[in-house]
Amino acid sequence: MTNDHPQSPPGTRSEPSKFTGSPFDSDTFTSATFVTVGRGPYLAVAAVWLITRVGMVLLLLRDTLGIGGVGREVDLYQHWYEQFAQGTFPPGDATWQYPPGAGLVIMSPGVLPWLTYVQAFVALTLLADAVVTAALARADSARLTHGTWIWVCGLPLLLHLPLARYDVQTTALAVLALLALTARSTAAHQLGGALAGIGAMVKVWPALALIGTPRGRTTREAWTAAVVAALALLATLALFFSDSLGFLRQQGSRGIQIESLGGTALALAEAGGIWPGRVEFRYGAFEYVGPYVSSLGHLALLLTVIAFGWLLLWRVRAHRWTAATPLDAALAAVLLFTVTSRVISPQYMIWLLGLAAVCLTSRSTVMRPVALLLLPAAALSSLAYPVLYDHVVAGTAQGLTVMVLRNALLLAATLLAARRLWTSTVTGPPEEAV
Repeated sequence: MTNDHPQSPPGTRSEPSKFTGSPFDSDTFTSATFVTVGRGPYLAVAAVWLITRVGMVLLLLRDTLGIGGVGREVDLYQHWYEQFAQGTFPPGDATWQYPPGAGLVIMSPGVLPWLTYVQAFVALTLLADAVVTAALARADSARLTHGTWIWVCGLPLLLHLPLARYDVQTTALAVLALLALTARSTAAHQLGGALAGIGAMVKVWPALALIGTPRGRTTREAWTAAVVAALALLATLALFFSDSLGFLRQQGSRGIQIESLGGTALALAEAGGIWPGRVEFRYGAFEYVGPYVSSLGHLALLLTVIAFGWLLLWRVRAHRWTAATPLDAALAAVLLFTVTSRVISPQYMIWLLGLAAVCLTSRSTVMRPVALLLLPAAALSSLAYPVLYDHVVAGTAQGLTVMVLRNALLLAATLLAARRLWTSTVTGPPEEAV
């Protein structure tokens, strides 16, 4: 991939570009401020999106007919939906581990009463996917959709999993928040902050979209809007549903999931005969149980705190801001929190692909090699789950190989992202923030 502008297709007209990369910036709607590239790239994106998403739906349908397990996971959402219909968050349910805003996503299929719950959920997931694609294509229009292709082609690497989890919806909130934050108007900054705040109430991590906002007015506007939106949503849900904070009781006892970096270390130790632990199904996932697991979990939490401290240090030390800095910082932050987590579920790759796609909408991003590392990591994730999951659980040579390679790529992407973010913003002479 290059940073150069492509030549305009025949019959189109190029003009000097001031395009900021945000579909929310009012400047982008004047004919003198962006490059017209014709409809060819958009038609190609639409065609590939349609073909790949039909394939994902067919895989999901194959699962719901009894082959595999991914397609049946939406049944758990339907169970929770029935709980919400009674005016309460799932009481005493160890598998409910999500902030209260997640309830809105779980309840959303109710807006399509003529469909079954599963059909409505998949339809709304595809709608969120299409919104992300359209927003990326709009932001990417002067650069022939580099970021859009990462999303459109990267998501199917996870097979049909994205259609059976609500992480596409969460990623849509983060993507739209970041694109809004790259605009130059107060309204766009407030919108971006509000979307990040709502996203944090849905699955926490979208709050990291605000870690790289430029100091000063942009940060004040975005962060204030995020806090107001999050508190308003929390208060509204607490008013209409009981036990809205019950999810907090299910977090402290989580162990080391087999797909995490710590889980891979334990799997290797077990395979080498130096650790006598075992795998158990707990809190809705397969986790390791045995000596030192608790200590390793505390170490993971400590590493997460250290990662957060590094991000705060970066923010204090950074003095070079470009249009891509908020995007690059968000990807680096989520990578840091992913690799230090006790739990690396396969849907985490949806978040990372979405953030990488946003980064590539900007010509000034330093995350291109990081985005490329995430593509094979996504493919390996689909091998780990669902294709070879029995091998991963059993700790066979095949399962170990897949997990070592996937987690090595994630670790390499994280270290590279942190290094490139630091050197691009801390090292060198100060520049005016944008």
